[in-house]
Amino acid sequence: MIFSDEIYDRLVMDGVPHYSTAALAPDRMVITTNGLSKSHIVCGFRCGWMVISGYKGKAEDYVEGIFQMAAMRLCSNTLTQLVIPAALDDNASTQAMLVPGGRLYEQREATMREIEKIDGLTCVKNHGAFYVFPKLDVKKFNITSDKQFAFDFLHEKHIFIVPGSGFDWAAPDHFRIVMLPEPTEMTKAMQDLGDFLSHYWQK
Repeated sequence: MIFSDEIYDRLVMDGVPHYSTAALAPDRMVITTNGLSKSHIVCGFRCGWMVISGYKGKAEDYVEGIFQMAAMRLCSNTLTQLVIPAALDDNASTQAMLVPGGRLYEQREATMREIEKIDGLTCVKNHGAFYVFPKLDVKKFNITSDKQFAFDFLHEKHIFIVPGSGFDWAAPDHFRIVMLPEPTEMTKAMQDLGDFLSHYWQK
């Protein structure tokens, strides 16, 4: 059985195609999850769905159990679920954001442009979603705690980042940036990060 979270399937940039896991593994039972919070840029709007496809073998009882658990919810968001079919029929609402001139594209470009200028910081350019996961040169900055790094940055520049350990990353050398602010704000924030790192030495 494969669980595949494909909530970023519509937020792909640079002409990179998205392939659903279920389409690649028809001989396996695949449970695909998705939701409107990312697919239609309504962050925090907890309204989603799951699709069970492929070979189900002896999973009939398991599938029935899922339906029973869903039916037992006392406070289901039924009214918001009603918008899902219309949302799935809409294939164009986010596309304008993902090309040059579009909001998400320009926010990504502004973020990466400034990150590339920062000595001691490297980052793989993302082709989708609205996060990047830069890597710090821990020797250059004497970083032994990514949480302390995030706190120090917040204290000095009033900018909040999420340390990699918040995502079970073992080494203290990564952190996550959310690229939702406008491009000018992302540019300023990354310039502040560069200024912070220009003198940072973890104590």
